[in-house]
Amino acid sequence: QVQLVESGGGLVQAGGSLRLACAASGRTSSTSRMGWFRQAPGKEREFVASIAWIAGSTNYAESVKGRFSISRDNSKNTMALQMNSLKPEDTAVYYCAAKAGTALTYDYWGQGTQVTVSS
Repeated sequence: QVQLVESGGGLVQAGGSLRLACAASGRTSSTSRMGWFRQAPGKEREFVASIAWIAGSTNYAESVKGRFSISRDNSKNTMALQMNSLKPEDTAVYYCAAKAGTALTYDYWGQGTQVTVSS
């Protein structure tokens, strides 16, 4: 099992920045990839960004490319999402997630942190 805890959400004006963090604990040695997802009110959860835990390769949703940056610190079992040039449409609950081994889906999820961007 892997436990994930997000932090860093809050209220920010459009154009501002926030940095989200995710702390992983438990069987983190089996982690192969971690990612950020978000869910806005009345909408389905959507992919934001992901990072390979060992190699560090990254993927981003088109809507956040050039504005968001995902990173990880293997030694501390943490992951971060730097969000710049925030827009009101970025408002959502942001979730940290992790894949173990060769799993095709994200098996472990955090409780989520609210990000609200005011216009």
